[in-house]
Amino acid sequence: MSVLDARVINTKQGLEIYSDLVETSEITKVHIPTLNTPFFEIQFGIGYFLLRKEKYYDRQKNYFKLRMSPDFESIILQETETESLFAVKSTEEREATKKLLAEWFIKTNVYKKVITQFINQIKEEKICTEEDVEDRVEAIKFLEKLMILTTEDIENASIKKFQLETQRIG
Repeated sequence: MSVLDARVINTKQGLEIYSDLVETSEITKVHIPTLNTPFFEIQFGIGYFLLRKEKYYDRQKNYFKLRMSPDFESIILQETETESLFAVKSTEEREATKKLLAEWFIKTNVYKKVITQFINQIKEEKICTEEDVEDRVEAIKFLEKLMILTTEDIENASIKKFQLETQRIG
């Protein structure tokens, strides 16, 4: 990685400095469509340095979800319940973060590497039933689709704030 591979977002908290390093990104969850939740979803963790105005820094890792329709046509960026990459940011800062994901993150070597590693992990898992096979095939198709996302795909996505889903009874 070189300094040119890093990106910076200026927020009210300070400067968020993102770098294309393997230890800064991870996939924490992958969801394939079911009857109750008919969409694909992946949760990424992205590490960065936060350089605060008081002239000290700390390393942080925050998360976001990328939700995609079963036909791979519609994309939504969604906040996570905790440690959201979009939380406590102004509208302008949220848009800057979205732009970071669109113009930089999905093009980094780390993004492609963590997806490839996850695909390999899925391929190595033991398969017990025909349903397991189908689930693995669906997950791999989704992950491969993520590898070819474009800047426009992310720019056209909406950002949804986290909302606790409550079930009404009665």
